[in-house]
Amino acid sequence: MTAYFRRQLIDYVEYHRDPWNCAAHVFGIIVLFLGAVLPLTMLRLPGFGGHVTLAMLLALPVLIYWLALDPALGLAILCSAIALLSIAAAIVANVSAPAVWALTVVLVVLGIAAQVVGHSVFERRKASMADHPAHFLLGPMFVMAKLFIAFGFRHDLAAIISPGAEPVPAGYPGNR
Repeated sequence: MTAYFRRQLIDYVEYHRDPWNCAAHVFGIIVLFLGAVLPLTMLRLPGFGGHVTLAMLLALPVLIYWLALDPALGLAILCSAIALLSIAAAIVANVSAPAVWALTVVLVVLGIAAQVVGHSVFERRKASMADHPAHFLLGPMFVMAKLFIAFGFRHDLAAIISPGAEPVPAGYPGNR
C-alpha cells in the first residue's frame, strides 16, 4: 500500500463508518460501473479484431491507477472489472441499442440513489467527494478492501477501516 493510498483511505473511512452505508456503496459502485461501461461496450475499436471496446480502453487508466495504489487490491478490482465488462458485452450482444440505453439509465439512477441513501440516511453525512473529489476513485478500493478484510486478509487495512478501528491520529507515521 502506498503512503498516498493510506492517507486517502484514512480520510475516506471517516465518511464511511456505518455498515449500511458501506453495503449501499458495494451495490452502488458495482451498478454504477456497469451502467458506465454498458453503452461504451457498444463501440468496438477498429484494428483490434473487433474484440476491444471503448469501455475497455477508458477503464484501463483507472485500473492502472488502482494497481499502482495497492497491487493486491488493484488486481482484485481488475478481475472484477473483467467480469463486469464481460457482463456488459453479453448484454450488448443480446439486447437492442435502445434497451442498452434504458438499462444504462436505470443502473446509473440506482447506483447514485444507493450512494445518496447511504450517506444521507445511514451515515448522516455528505459524501466524501464533496470535500475530496479524488475520493470518487477510492470507492472501489474501499469496497475491495472491506472484502479482503471480511475474508481475513490484509490486517494492515483492517487497522484502518474495520468498524472497531479508531480514527488514526494526526501524528501517525503513515498519516502525513
